[in-house]
Amino acid sequence: MPIPLTPARERLLLWLLALTQFTVIMDFMVMMPLAPQLMRAFSIEPAAFSGAVSAYAWCAGLSGLLAATYIDRFDRKRLLLAMFLLFTLSNLACAMAPTFHVLVLSRAFAGLTGGVLGAIVMAIIGDLIPPQRRGEATGVVMTSFSLAAIAGVPTGVMLAAHFGWASPFYLLVVFSLLIWLVAARVLPTLDGHLSRKTPLSEVLPNLLGLFRVPRHLNAFLLSGVNMLTGMLIIPFISPMLVNNLGVQPVQISYVYLAGGLATLFSARLIGRWADRAGKHVVYRSVALFSILPILFMTHMPLLPLWGVILFFPIFMPALSGRNIPMQALMTTVPDPSRRGAFLSANSAIQQLGSGLGAMLGGLAVHVDASGRLVGYGSNGWIAAVLTLLAVWWVGRVNGAPVQTQAQARPAA
Repeated sequence: MPIPLTPARERLLLWLLALTQFTVIMDFMVMMPLAPQLMRAFSIEPAAFSGAVSAYAWCAGLSGLLAATYIDRFDRKRLLLAMFLLFTLSNLACAMAPTFHVLVLSRAFAGLTGGVLGAIVMAIIGDLIPPQRRGEATGVVMTSFSLAAIAGVPTGVMLAAHFGWASPFYLLVVFSLLIWLVAARVLPTLDGHLSRKTPLSEVLPNLLGLFRVPRHLNAFLLSGVNMLTGMLIIPFISPMLVNNLGVQPVQISYVYLAGGLATLFSARLIGRWADRAGKHVVYRSVALFSILPILFMTHMPLLPLWGVILFFPIFMPALSGRNIPMQALMTTVPDPSRRGAFLSANSAIQQLGSGLGAMLGGLAVHVDASGRLVGYGSNGWIAAVLTLLAVWWVGRVNGAPVQTQAQARPAA
């Protein structure tokens, strides 16, 4: 049963969760526009760079899957603070990496810690917010994507252009420490779910049991495919803009800034729309629309910088907007007593889908003798087909029976 909160307190906590997600998303996103600099600094090919992205995603997926065995056994506040601190240390390790191999290991450590944070944040939303308002609440937290695109990534790109590729990670360390201090003071104790704590001997069987529920499997497949489609495209945006269109690395910050400003407004609008019209309807609508900007991005003609900047306020809200109704839908799928474990497993599936997308995308894309990025168009067509599959499949993803949730309220 959600904890009763005043509207002001609820907004404060949601924005705190959004800032926590902001650091995780910026940590993941900032690698993308740094691709040209990292490829030059370490003399690596696009496939090797996508391998570094995959290392984060694979480890985040593994970590999220393991977290499903323990996330419901701890106070959510204490678990969030512990993982957030380890995540901050991983960014310090990234900033200080002397070689590409050390950087990959540091990214893996970041994935192991950051992959759990997303599941904890979504579990807290499930604990605090009633189901009928989770779409809007998810939209608030998902503005972390917008904040990362507006403030985090452009700032990181500019810092990297003037002070080296490591400077964005140092910035993340400082910002994460500030958010950690605020979270330690503001977040309430969140241990209501512990009254239903599963005996330790049943943890592993219950984890395996998550994958025996058809309702869960349908949701996991949707999550994995949805993330895979995005990661076929996103890691190679900056190399394509730099190599094919001649955009300067420092100018990429303007591109992400334009897209981020648009998502800042679209995220909450899509969240409210999902609450009113239904999460399935909104997911289908946004996902179908996203096919057009995906194909334009991967087959982009030679445009001036202002043309790219005008396109990104369409591309980024379309691609990120699919996740808002999907994430809100995921909070309704499990029984309340298994919400944390389910969302951890779901986060793991999403990260594994991201890793698979980045890896497969890297296999298709390469730099030719003239320095141009080729093979990107194939990724776009594959992403379009998979998006159509997700639009059809979302109809199979349904929430837990209402009576099951009602039965859980006395125990809560």
